[in-house]
Amino acid sequence: MIDVVIVDDEPPARARVRRLLADHADIRVTAECGDGASAVHTIESASPDLVLLDIQMPELDGFAVLQALDVPRMPEIIFVSAFDQYALRAFRVHALDYVVKPVEADRLSEALDHARRRLRDRLASDEAGMTGLLRDLSKDRPFLSRIPVRADGRVLVVDLAHVDWIGAADNYVSLHAGAREYLVRDTITQIEQRLDPEQFVRIHRSTIVRFDRIAELFPDLHGDFQVRLKNGATLALSRTFRPRLEERFGRRL
Repeated sequence: MIDVVIVDDEPPARARVRRLLADHADIRVTAECGDGASAVHTIESASPDLVLLDIQMPELDGFAVLQALDVPRMPEIIFVSAFDQYALRAFRVHALDYVVKPVEADRLSEALDHARRRLRDRLASDEAGMTGLLRDLSKDRPFLSRIPVRADGRVLVVDLAHVDWIGAADNYVSLHAGAREYLVRDTITQIEQRLDPEQFVRIHRSTIVRFDRIAELFPDLHGDFQVRLKNGATLALSRTFRPRLEERFGRRL
């Protein structure tokens, strides 16, 4: 049996896919999700063989769901979309499949056959293909505005407009939003590449700040500067990254 999770924010669309899957004796629908955050939790806990994943969803879209997953083995993905956009071409290049809404029985059957072959003969190159897909998507994706984080057994969505600064913590980054702190499995360099440089500036190898949160800069005992944010947090400005801040201010410090 092939365990399947259906992810779509539209109940009629989920129902249609479920009805079409019922015609395939080797397919077992183990869960349905109506939003990206619950999809991340369900996929990580249920470890399905296959996910039918809608692309256009509020909060977390299909791309963000894939990027948020922390699983030892990525399930096969059949993407579902009402639009044939740039991403669909990338899926073809990386040997992933998709169906266009409204989902038709014949097209879904073709995609399922493709998934069956992949599941029977899954090689290490498949994981490399998924990695390449995510890398290509990240090149064309807009700057991050929201980030899914795990907290108290749930997946929360943190709005970057509320984040004051970001710090490195080994293989994680910590998002500091007011009095709250959230850990995200990522490196500070990787997350910096997805941030809007008009809103965020790196001031240290382990620190990124939201530019409009800076309240004051003052020299320390070593001739360097400290950055004080509007919430009172005080952070070091290293000489290496000082030119970036000077560029943003348009003058030398």
